[in-house]
Amino acid sequence: MPGAASPAPADRQATPKVLILASDALFPHFFSEATLERLSAVADWRRSTERVDTLRLRRLIVDADALITTWHSPFITVPMLGRTPRVRVIAHCGGEVKSRMEENVIDLVTVTNAPDPMAAPVAEMALAMMLSLVRRLPDYDRRMRAGEMVDNRRATEGETLAGRKVGIIGFGRIGRALARLLPPLKVELLVADPYFSMEYAAGLCMRRVDLEELLRSCSVVVLAAGLTERTTGLLDARHLKLMPDGAYVINVARGGLVDMEALMAELRSGRIGAALDVTDPLEPLPEGHELRHLPNVILTPHVAAGGVEVRRAMGAAAVEAVAAFFSGQTPANIVTREMLSRMT
Repeated sequence: MPGAASPAPADRQATPKVLILASDALFPHFFSEATLERLSAVADWRRSTERVDTLRLRRLIVDADALITTWHSPFITVPMLGRTPRVRVIAHCGGEVKSRMEENVIDLVTVTNAPDPMAAPVAEMALAMMLSLVRRLPDYDRRMRAGEMVDNRRATEGETLAGRKVGIIGFGRIGRALARLLPPLKVELLVADPYFSMEYAAGLCMRRVDLEELLRSCSVVVLAAGLTERTTGLLDARHLKLMPDGAYVINVARGGLVDMEALMAELRSGRIGAALDVTDPLEPLPEGHELRHLPNVILTPHVAAGGVEVRRAMGAAAVEAVAAFFSGQTPANIVTREMLSRMT
């Protein structure tokens, strides 16, 4: 459990001081006027645009009761909090807490994240990619723009999701959000996740299988898992070869889940296709990268959860976490050490 308890009654009488760590570019994306009005009603707040650890930033932190962090915040370390930390809670606008602060910080303060707003839009992107690949939209678009006279009387098999086996690797928030979108499309859904819980499958028509069975069985495979030591390079050359000819890999999670060289070899051969929103460690892709020129690949620049609406929802969630904490309530989405091993 987090190292900090809820504030004592005496603490609630004083107006807490909140420090928002956000650049000029991201600040208006995360915090609407309504959200800032909400924060002003429960706290005195100020903002720092520092993106690295500085003496000035440390002086601001030791005078704060709470931090709200964003994607442009500096990496938070224990020394930055001071010898006797005044900060009681850190609310992060996003889900990737592990890459934003030292693990020991969680032992000293309550840490929350805001992953919920991202699930639905990322699932939407996965579905859009799935339909684009199966319905061959990029191929038809290129041929039409090239002036080719495409004969629409020639029908081909497989240009529909109906009747296909679709696999989801990772059944967290994103995987579950995608699973809820699929029933009207009449697919057979398979899921691989070592942390699978039957409560997640309530109301969903799906089957849990191991990773190798999923890869052998499914013509569409969606990666929705977190990137951990256990999942890095999860789809290596051996696993990719298990996939049937003509299958598709869709990655809306983290690029590091796939062995990029192994994937490139499969894509060059034309045996499988892919749609990739993430390509790290090469992200963004270099201008001349081969992936940009392969005809059987759809690429997007890590924008599955990039809409302003999503960011505003995360900012609002972070403010509500701070408000709950200082009113003596338990904030939503408290991050524990046990959770870190499964988080990006």
